[in-house]
Amino acid sequence: MGVRVMVVDEHRLLAEALASALKLRGHRVLAAAAPAAGAAELVISRAPEVCLFGTATPAEPGVFEPVVRIKRERPQIAVVVLGPVPSPRGIAAAFAAGASGYVRQDERIEGVERALAKARAGEVAISPQLLQSAFAELLNPAAQPDDEGTRLLRLLTPREVEVLVRVAEGEDTRLIAAGMAIAPSTARTHVQRVLMKLGVGSRLEAAALAARTGLLDRAAPPAPPVPREPQGAQDRPQPAGA
Repeated sequence: MGVRVMVVDEHRLLAEALASALKLRGHRVLAAAAPAAGAAELVISRAPEVCLFGTATPAEPGVFEPVVRIKRERPQIAVVVLGPVPSPRGIAAAFAAGASGYVRQDERIEGVERALAKARAGEVAISPQLLQSAFAELLNPAAQPDDEGTRLLRLLTPREVEVLVRVAEGEDTRLIAAGMAIAPSTARTHVQRVLMKLGVGSRLEAAALAARTGLLDRAAPPAPPVPREPQGAQDRPQPAGA
């Protein structure tokens, strides 16, 4: 029997892709939403057996406040955190908030299913390898930890970063072109360059990679398009004293 699960992630494309994959494997996916204001209320009102709670920044203060509220008001709901390779502090924060497990965002769908089943059964859902890796970092901290998100960000121009942010927000080529005040052909070229530089084959993969590495959290939000001055306006005579 499939698990009645709710997917909650701040990146809509990632949430919807995971929800679709779980549905295809026989699970009852109630919804895919963003962990902003109202996310906890939505989970509480739908009362799934398991909530997959996605975050790109598990060590940030306050990230797991929705988990705390869910467990306080609906303790029977098991919460499994879906995040990047965690630090020991990130794992500790997740379990301190009441989570039943932690799964990496790049885990295969079979691994996600195992975590769902364990959490529903009341077991701790975290792989021994993930625990071993986290505690190895705790015992032997790197002097300069590898920041994959920052490294990837350096590969992209500011224009390409804006394109990636828009792709992650679900905008198609037409919307990207309109939002950036560029031609659709130029928008397509930017998207292809972003995919090539990130080493991925699709927009969905690019969005997932950006979410997993925290790249989007370092990027500035897209700027609103600058209104174009009507053609010929610059040639109009100016009032005296202007």
